[in-house]
Parts: sequence; C-alpha cells; structure tokens
Amino acid sequence: MPVPSSRSSSRSSSPDVVAHPTARIATALPGLLASERRVLEEVLAQPEVFVESTAQEVADRIGVGRSTVVRACQRIGYKGYPQLRVALAAELAHRDEQVDYGSSALGRLRADIAALAAALPQVTAVLDEDTVERALAVLTGSRRLLVLANGLSAPLATDMAMRLTAVGRPADFVADSIGQQIAARGLRPGDGCVVLSGSGANEASLKVARAARQAGAAVVAVTSFRGAPLAELADVELVVAPAAATFRHELERTSRIALAVLVESLAGLVASRGGAAAQAAHDQVLDVLSDNLAD
Repeated sequence: MPVPSSRSSSRSSSPDVVAHPTARIATALPGLLASERRVLEEVLAQPEVFVESTAQEVADRIGVGRSTVVRACQRIGYKGYPQLRVALAAELAHRDEQVDYGSSALGRLRADIAALAAALPQVTAVLDEDTVERALAVLTGSRRLLVLANGLSAPLATDMAMRLTAVGRPADFVADSIGQQIAARGLRPGDGCVVLSGSGANEASLKVARAARQAGAAVVAVTSFRGAPLAELADVELVVAPAAATFRHELERTSRIALAVLVESLAGLVASRGGAAAQAAHDQVLDVLSDNLAD
C-alpha cells in the first residue's frame, strides 16, 4: 500500500517530550562515524566529567580533533558542544533527585523499576507525529499484514500479531526464519510487513525486510537505533529509545521493555480507529477467554 509521506495537518495538543542527550546518543550510535561514536560513547560512560570539560579538553582526552567533538554534538541535534553540556547537566540533575532504595534485593528491585518508570517518557522522545501516522496507515490500511521478528524480539512480534488480530486487524506471525522469508515473498503491493529488531541488525530479520520490499509491500521497521541496517530497507522507521543507555548495554542486556510498550500502544491505537469492527472483535475475544476460564 502507498505510505503517506506528507506531514499530517493536525497537530497533537499534548506536550512534546524533549529527548534527553543520553536517549539521542543511544539511538544514533550505530549510524555515526567511528570517531564521532568514540566521543559520544565517552559521554555516556562519564557524563559528569563531560559537564565540567571544554570541547578541547574532551578532544585531547579522547584523541580526536575539536571539530570532531563539535560535529558529534551536531549529529545528535545540538548546535554545538555547549548546548550538549547544558542538556547533559539538566539530565544529571534529574538523576540526582532519585530515591536511594538501599542495597537489599528488594531495594535493588524497587530501584530498577523506579529507573524504568523515569525512563519511559524517553521511549517516544525521538519519534515524530508524521512517522507514527505513516506507520498506523500501514497497520490499518494494508490488505494483508505480517508481523515478523527473530531472536529476542520474536515474542514481541507474536504478541503484536495476536493483539492486532484481537482488535479486528488480522495479522500473521511466522516463527521459522525461512518460513518468514517465504511469507514475505508472497506479499503484494497493498500489503504490509512490520519487522521488529531491537538492534536493527539481525541478519534473519534483514532478509525478511528485503523479501517484503522486493514483493512491493510496505515495510515498517521497529528498532532501537536510528540508521541501523534495517532502517535502510524500511518505508517507515519507528525508533524507540532503549531503556539501556548504550548500544553495548543493549546488546548485553537485550532489554525489550521499550519495544513492548510501543507494541501495546500501537495495538491500542489501531483498536481506537477500528470503530464498531474493533469492538465486535474484542467482544469475541472476551467470549473465547470466558469459555476457557475454569470455575
């Protein structure tokens, strides 16, 4: 199906969420030059040090030119290094306000959940209204819809397909990676394919996206990193800021919490636009659930 490219004329009345510098950096790292990536990885590793340093001091410490430091800041949306320092200082001040829950197991659990709750607003900070609307156009308007993923993102694709089907938007998930490619090749113009990959670099998922694109279907990529290989194959790229602050942390911890939140919200948006058909499908789901509950 054609994917709208023009900006929506309607604007949301909700307040914008300003992306923290760490969220901007985390989603941008894979697409940066090696020297720029070194600068910003050091920012993530030692934010307190960078707030107190000049651009030249940063350049000398890392072993790059001052222009590289400035360019790295500009690549994530800041005018220059001073603007990054100010934004970083504001983010650190917010972190300092967090509660100390202690070192016990329960305290650690509460601290982790509190940190996640604080980070959740940043999940959508790098998205824009036009991109979300274009993704929804594929989800609601495609004749046939596949939702596919591999590795640790696979359960999210299963969940998303089930949730969409439950609200009257039939969507298929195929577990086997070869089967996914076969299904994607069977798509046609007017169909859609959602590919979820936290890293945006899973080779099996890239093959699926290529197959769907070759078939003429609209491809929606859901990933945590802007400029990842998957984005190059997509018509619409939904970049969800990861709960972790660095690309390395994302690969090691492989958290999919941010993507899970997005999946649930997208299904809810599709349901809200489905009207009576979505309500009828929801009622049928409740009937099935009722029949399968024991007394």
